[in-house]
Amino acid sequence: MVLFFSLFLWVEIINKNMNKTILTIIPALALLLCAGVMYGQNLDASSFTIQKNEELKSVLTFEDKQDVDDAKRGFIATIDSGVIMNQNGSVSFSMKVWDFLKEDAPNTANPSLWRQSQLNSIHGLFEVVEGKIYQIRGFDVSNMSFVRTDNGWIVIDPLSAEAPVRAGYDLIRQYVEKGVALPVKAIIITHPHADHYGGINAILENAPNDDMTIYAPKDYYLHAVNENIIAGQAMMRRAFYMYGMLLPRYPLGGIGSGLGQISATGQKSLPRQTIEIDEATKPFTVDGLEVRTIFAPETEAPVQIMIYFPEYKAFCVAEEMNRLIHNLLTLRGAKVRNGQLWSKAIDNALIMCGDEVEYSFSTHNWPTFGNNNIVQYWEDQRDLYRFLHDQTLRLANLGFTPIEIAEMISLPESLSNKFYSRGYYGTVSHNVKAQYQLYFGWYDGNPANLHSLPPADAGKKYVEAMGGASAVLQIAQKAYNEGDYRWGAMLLNHLVFADAKNQNARNLLADMYTQLGYQAESGPWRNIYLSGAMELRNKPDTALLTNMLRTTESAFLTDVNNMSGEMLFDFLGVKIDGDKAAGEKISIHIALADTALAANNFDATLLLSNGALTNRIGKSHANPDVAVTAIKNDFGLLLLYPNQLDPMIAAGKISIAGNKNALVKFLSYIHLDPVYFNIIEP
Repeated sequence: MVLFFSLFLWVEIINKNMNKTILTIIPALALLLCAGVMYGQNLDASSFTIQKNEELKSVLTFEDKQDVDDAKRGFIATIDSGVIMNQNGSVSFSMKVWDFLKEDAPNTANPSLWRQSQLNSIHGLFEVVEGKIYQIRGFDVSNMSFVRTDNGWIVIDPLSAEAPVRAGYDLIRQYVEKGVALPVKAIIITHPHADHYGGINAILENAPNDDMTIYAPKDYYLHAVNENIIAGQAMMRRAFYMYGMLLPRYPLGGIGSGLGQISATGQKSLPRQTIEIDEATKPFTVDGLEVRTIFAPETEAPVQIMIYFPEYKAFCVAEEMNRLIHNLLTLRGAKVRNGQLWSKAIDNALIMCGDEVEYSFSTHNWPTFGNNNIVQYWEDQRDLYRFLHDQTLRLANLGFTPIEIAEMISLPESLSNKFYSRGYYGTVSHNVKAQYQLYFGWYDGNPANLHSLPPADAGKKYVEAMGGASAVLQIAQKAYNEGDYRWGAMLLNHLVFADAKNQNARNLLADMYTQLGYQAESGPWRNIYLSGAMELRNKPDTALLTNMLRTTESAFLTDVNNMSGEMLFDFLGVKIDGDKAAGEKISIHIALADTALAANNFDATLLLSNGALTNRIGKSHANPDVAVTAIKNDFGLLLLYPNQLDPMIAAGKISIAGNKNALVKFLSYIHLDPVYFNIIEP
């Protein structure tokens, strides 16, 4: 799974190549870069931004402290140092870096997002249900939960990486178990996103138990490997923007993602489940504790489960209900999610236990307590996703386009005036566009948009039509002076794509993005705007970013080992340079052995023709041009280093029969190196 391992490669590279002292210098250097040496740009909040952010304070009840009380309720302890270290001495996650959030919201941040980030940065071990359910929160972007059974624990979603899991487990042992070691009887993985299982080995190594079962939704492993693999490279680059991965953490930079602060880094793994849960799964018992589940496919993840513990009247909503609007299309890129099915899944939770549930806890954000509060919260979340879905379709059926619909739809006040219905992660705007895309795709029906010019060509013509670069800059400066940042950004985007070296245009566009970022209530929107502004002001070191984006050998081989044969060759297909290979016709028989799982040994035929690669798993070719036999990971190495064919043959790692030149030619068409690409310029 390319994105799973790639998402944190920038930190892995730092971990391997820099010591802890340098790691502490990096944020300071980034802060200096953003605060002082960017062509004298204006980083202050404009009067329009200040006014817009102030207006929000009259819309929302900031004096309501219920969320603060719930986020702090049951606090037991945390790590005094405020820093979680990996075993190699690098930083996995720092809570201290968010200390600036303890201050009041500055003019350079949306006060509602600032409040959300303050709540997400509350960290430590918390008791959710007295003596029965505990959570580790604020050690990662996600939460890890410990549920007491008769003689041990059920662990739900062991975070992104091993270090925060170890830190959280240590707190459990110190403050809850108090010297009486309790075995982990089961691990439940709610869905196939990496921040919900990556640190599982820290549980397995510290709680060996031959009877332990790993539960996950049906086809979890398939989706964990497959969801992001084909488009993993582009998703990674976009994720740098969405999560503000290069932004400094301070009031003018990254303040969090809304769903949590940022993911922990370090060692991670992709576990296989013992038992799959689907819609037919009946209530079951883990070490004396009854467990009921709701299977929720095609919602926040391709497959997901919610979990009810009737004895405790406690319900784990997984990532179906958070204290915010979630994404119906994540901005890093993924398949569109279905708001209608999401709404139905939440209603199933209300049907299952809405009349009795007293504790609602999530894999992100903080719990909700009390039946009345929970039912209202769940009903509002149910109605929110249904409203976005249904109203998008209603307006689409009246002929409106996605951009128009995004301007027309706003949530009813009965929803929008509640903090848990605010767009801290997903937004009404991009979610309704996602629902349009779900049904109609990218084309809005307007012939002018059927075959539009690419951005650079369009930019040149727009600039020419407006009277040249100077005229565009004058219009854009007027827009900036009037606080019309969206329009100014559209104008200047054309100019930058027409002439990427026009630094005046880049600086003014960066100023537009900066104000839009300061106004954004969505963490990802803020991160995207400010990341774009940073790259406009200081064109990044593309060689450095390419190195950050490059999948490491160990990560790539882990990917290969986790893939089925069909996944592997489908992935290989999108790495073939179709233009170069267009005139070739090559057939290859491949026999691969998997040292980890003998059952995964397989034969396949690859057919390259017309620049496209077809794979036939389990089928032989009557007369292939060349036959290849290898261990799966060795074949992966060959794909990563195609010029190493002869040494690998000499070492006995690859054996071939037939036309070796056909294989050499085939390998020459593979382009595996992840490549940095521009976003804010051509």
